[in-house]
Amino acid sequence: MYSREEHIKMRTEFWTRFGQMMKPFTNSEGQKVNWVNYKTGIKNVFFKMDANKQKCSIGIYVTHRDLDLQEVYFQQFIDLKDFLHSVLEEEWTWEFKAKDRNNKTVSRIYIELEGVNLFRQDDQPTIYEFLKPRILKLNEFWEDAKEPFKALED
Repeated sequence: MYSREEHIKMRTEFWTRFGQMMKPFTNSEGQKVNWVNYKTGIKNVFFKMDANKQKCSIGIYVTHRDLDLQEVYFQQFIDLKDFLHSVLEEEWTWEFKAKDRNNKTVSRIYIELEGVNLFRQDDQPTIYEFLKPRILKLNEFWEDAKEPFKALED
């Protein structure tokens, strides 16, 4: 269907448009945020968005190589689960020690929208509408919840 180069170009254009769409939004301190590559400020804790031919997703990923420390970080999220779900206004899927596409062990909290295709132009507005409010709500949650994670890094 499409060549590898065309896929890369379409994916790049999709995320560039998303970044442009999100440009007017700032954090609570009025600072610009790179929404596509969100920095949590905590090593091994990431907010990731993805879209492909079958679905799109957004989630929190804990990627610490030390699985005991990964568990400590994930437990901190479990302690904040009610708060997270109240900010998100929905419940997400929780997976402790799952395998990512590179077969690395990660823990994640995520939600997916199936049946959309990044490479189908008609689906892109639906993907944007799915991701936009959720990354904004993750930011809202993180601004109030990141302090206990900073303590774990010390």
